[in-house]
Amino acid sequence: MGFIGQNGAGKTTTLHTMLNIKKTDKGQIKIFGLDHAKDEKEIKKRIAVVFDEMPFHDVFNIKDISKIFEGLYPEWDDAQFMKYAERFGLPPKQKIGQFSKGMKMKLQIACALSHNAELLVMDEATAGLDPVVRDEILHIFMEYMQNGERSVLMSSHITSDLEKIADMVTFIDRGKILLSGYKDDILGSHGILKCDKDEVKNIDPEDIVSIRMNDFGAEIMVKDRESAAAKYRNAVFDAAGLDDIMVYYVHRDEKEWS
Repeated sequence: MGFIGQNGAGKTTTLHTMLNIKKTDKGQIKIFGLDHAKDEKEIKKRIAVVFDEMPFHDVFNIKDISKIFEGLYPEWDDAQFMKYAERFGLPPKQKIGQFSKGMKMKLQIACALSHNAELLVMDEATAGLDPVVRDEILHIFMEYMQNGERSVLMSSHITSDLEKIADMVTFIDRGKILLSGYKDDILGSHGILKCDKDEVKNIDPEDIVSIRMNDFGAEIMVKDRESAAAKYRNAVFDAAGLDDIMVYYVHRDEKEWS
């Protein structure tokens, strides 16, 4: 599940509330059918979390981290952890404070994947990493989910990463869910209709998410590309990516923007 939205939409707040780092004002959260607060200890045995900042002290090395996690998780697998550390090229004796940002992220991921977690929760885990490292990490996530018994909830601003690996997407804005469903269905149903400015009046408002005006004409996000293509046969339609969908929905109250 890709979890998307602009800054301040509520993504990190949602994840922190799920993890009981932030307290709820009302409502209920269930993970594995368990109450997120009352059953917090049981839930956290079964999940792994990767944040955008390193949570480990700079003076530790790989072996120190393994000893700490061995005391935290009943199913901690030291051999698996060391295998990931070797695969990621993480030097076993070097202090974490000397690691690059990419190495620190790989260390978090190695920890997350080494105690048989059923759910991996990530908050901007690939932010700031170069494309080569990001691609390697995404490949590892796909391996992790391969047996069909594990899931990933991934908040990210890099929607191209989510387009590669996500099965489903949830898009929130101002703390509310705007879209949630299978990624391919969401991408397939939306489209960008291109027309001259004077043709905008011919487009049914019910079909429109919002309209982007420019010097060359108008670009209109439509909710149902197949239906719109049948209604406006002379119009040009482009496919919409997750970035496009986010931008047009964020401007939905303006209708016309530039």
